[in-house]
Amino acid sequence: MNIAASPNTPFSSVDLDLNNETKIVVDNSASPAGISASAGVPAAAEPPKRAYPAPTELPTQQGPHGLRFDFNDGARVLCPESNHPWRVRLRDIDTGNILFETEFGGGRVNSAKRYFVRFRIEIEQQSETVFSHDFSAKDREVLVQFPVGTLGDPIGWFPYAVKFKELHGCKLTCAIGEKLIALFRGAYPDITFLTHEEVEPERYYATYSVGLFFDDKDFVFQPCDFRHVGLHRTAAYILGVDPTEVAPRLALEDDSRPIAEPYVCIAVQSTTQSKYWNNPTGWREIVSFLKHAGYRVICIDQKPTHGHELIWNHIPNGAEDDTGDKSLSERARLLKHADFFVGLSSGLAWLAWAAGTPVVMISGFTHPTNEFETPYRVINYHACNSCWNDVRVRFDHKDFFWCPRHKDTPRQFECTRLITTAHVKRVIETIPGFGLHVSEHSSGNNFI
Repeated sequence: MNIAASPNTPFSSVDLDLNNETKIVVDNSASPAGISASAGVPAAAEPPKRAYPAPTELPTQQGPHGLRFDFNDGARVLCPESNHPWRVRLRDIDTGNILFETEFGGGRVNSAKRYFVRFRIEIEQQSETVFSHDFSAKDREVLVQFPVGTLGDPIGWFPYAVKFKELHGCKLTCAIGEKLIALFRGAYPDITFLTHEEVEPERYYATYSVGLFFDDKDFVFQPCDFRHVGLHRTAAYILGVDPTEVAPRLALEDDSRPIAEPYVCIAVQSTTQSKYWNNPTGWREIVSFLKHAGYRVICIDQKPTHGHELIWNHIPNGAEDDTGDKSLSERARLLKHADFFVGLSSGLAWLAWAAGTPVVMISGFTHPTNEFETPYRVINYHACNSCWNDVRVRFDHKDFFWCPRHKDTPRQFECTRLITTAHVKRVIETIPGFGLHVSEHSSGNNFI
């Protein structure tokens, strides 16, 4: 719901702190000093680090009579102090609802909803309309910003920013991780790509932040919980575009085939143990199976070994070690020419999807609707599964052994422990062309 101010109370706006907990910030001053004042926060307190570049302190667009407005972090309106009260009204053009209405002598208004809404701003003074503006991004500067430090999430989200540009005809800027900029910039010359540090917030008419808002119970930053609609499709709902999934285009520095022989890429590492394929003999048996079928098996994880405390996961025996901190362009080139990819619900699976490579995805902690559609998804519904998409439990990024339903019991990680090698083999055997290279099997291991 929107937070409404009454003539007897200053306007209240909803903000989200680092832990995504809703708090109320009160402000009824139009002066820069008043705008920077905080309620209930000591002046010496250090503000938490933001996940996204902050909007400008004042709205970027100028209206008549000293009014200012924009759509950077929701609909924002600033009214100067006046002897005659301002009446400010925010409407949703598409639903016809009045979302907020207040009357005051001057101050700021900020919508409670920060995801895309086609707002209409109406301002009256002495019963006359002095300003009315319908959201229109056509030929205007719009910023869509993504968190940095992840690979798969922004690959899945970015195509919906492209849809937003195509729908509204805006001049789109995407603030995204530097490594991904190298993949996308050449494929989308009509989009500006910046790192977070390069963003100049005063340029933009509207800004939207795409991410996973776990604790957004009031739906401030997302119209629906991402666990219901899928990791990538949540971007569509935040940006108000068609949620049909589309893989992004990639621009590779070198598009040539890197290995002469038939080969398959695998990636076995992840960030928490619940994401791993926890069958103790699974990867060793699958690597042997693939090599017997005539494929070289290339492991492209960043690290050959990863884990925590007593549990460490190693590169499978028999796989060729191409691990290392290599460029995403180099990884995408290797994936593009692979016959297929076998991996987990991880960033490299999303990169393989973007490269157009068939993806065999082994995952039990996510529901298949969470990721892109692949006919080669492996999940065992006889075991506990899909906890990531269960809104009743909260994923703990700091707990490497997170298993919300069965931690410290014999059933811990059964979602993938009970995915058998035979199950994965049967899925791989359905890939068109599988098995055609048995007679071509070569022991060579040289990259082109």
